[in-house]
Amino acid sequence: MLQSMRVVGGCRLEGEIRVSGAKNLALPALVATILTDKPVTLRNVPNLADVKSLLELLNCIGTEVSYNDKHTITLSTRSIKSATAPYDFVRKMRASILVLGALIARHKQATVSLPGGCAIGARGVDLHIKALEMMGAEIAIENGYIEAKAPNGLIGCDIAFPMTTVTGTENILMAATLAKGTTRLINAAMEPEVEAFCELLNKMGARISGAGTSVITIEGVDELHGTEFEIIPDRIEAGTYAIAAAVTNGKILLKDCRYEHLTSFFETLNSVGVACEKVDNGVLVYRKSDEIQPISIQTAPYPGFPTDLQAQYTVLMSICNGSASITENIFENRFMHVPELARMGANISVQGKTALVTGVEKLKGAQVMATDLRASVSLVIAGLVAEGETIVNRLYHLDRGYENLEEKLNACGAHVERFEV
Repeated sequence: MLQSMRVVGGCRLEGEIRVSGAKNLALPALVATILTDKPVTLRNVPNLADVKSLLELLNCIGTEVSYNDKHTITLSTRSIKSATAPYDFVRKMRASILVLGALIARHKQATVSLPGGCAIGARGVDLHIKALEMMGAEIAIENGYIEAKAPNGLIGCDIAFPMTTVTGTENILMAATLAKGTTRLINAAMEPEVEAFCELLNKMGARISGAGTSVITIEGVDELHGTEFEIIPDRIEAGTYAIAAAVTNGKILLKDCRYEHLTSFFETLNSVGVACEKVDNGVLVYRKSDEIQPISIQTAPYPGFPTDLQAQYTVLMSICNGSASITENIFENRFMHVPELARMGANISVQGKTALVTGVEKLKGAQVMATDLRASVSLVIAGLVAEGETIVNRLYHLDRGYENLEEKLNACGAHVERFEV
């Protein structure tokens, strides 16, 4: 059955929200476990639809999965039973493409369906394919599948990405760990999740240096081993709840949030009139003034303003005192939340990759449709501040990236509930 969410507006959020483990680290970390035949234990894994889908795919490949508790998983891939990632799994989320690098590194071959996921732009995998070809892989695309093989193994080389790619960086990191010789990734992604991912691979026996910078060096090793590793807190979830606090004129302690992972974002919130104070156990977020000031932003790769917080920030600007521009530089189709916000009374016009937002006195509840993961949560946030009741439809997008969202919001005073349609 499809689910929708009812959001009753007008509640001030106040309380504490513990930030869950980072989805954008958990997914590549799960895949990295197939690089070794030894057990790997991951802690603080978020309970998300994307995690469940990926575990089903890994099970098909040959991974044995056991839960130590709700958020601690031990994975063991003693042998690769199947080097194929079928369409039915991969179409659900784009992160499944990560099995390509891991399988070709350990198994010397892989057959992976072209990916699906959110409809927020092309996000082609050509950068992954070209990099693997440079390392000696033979790759063909047949009937919607990537057929890759490297019977003699991969060979390290210098790879300069023409544009920054997080999953591309992660895919080639895994491929390079077991390659012969040294691989250098130039213009590598610098996100905290990528840096932590390199830490995990090093704990498994990889030899990686330069993590957190634009040049990462990987010296290939013969094999990797098991380890234990804790997933870092999800900075995008933290930023989402920070904006929820801001739009409702609330006060929320984001427990376990790491300020340094969201410096650009928090500095922007401070500029619009929202205090973001680093405290011992997280970040405290609250309004400094009654009015939200208009501040224009442009999304950019880390350490710039995160594209995954653009839709949520658009909601904040929709109630600002003035006008602000929001420019999306990462994905070409990431303003699909705008027509839905307009149904709630927001004043937003889009020209190319820029949205001009003029603040309105108040939003009004309406029936709206979620189009992708971050758009869906932006509509919930809009519902929190809107007058009346908002119904968010196509809720399955939300469950791909937010753990216990309604429970966390309701614990802070919101009135949010699911229902089947």
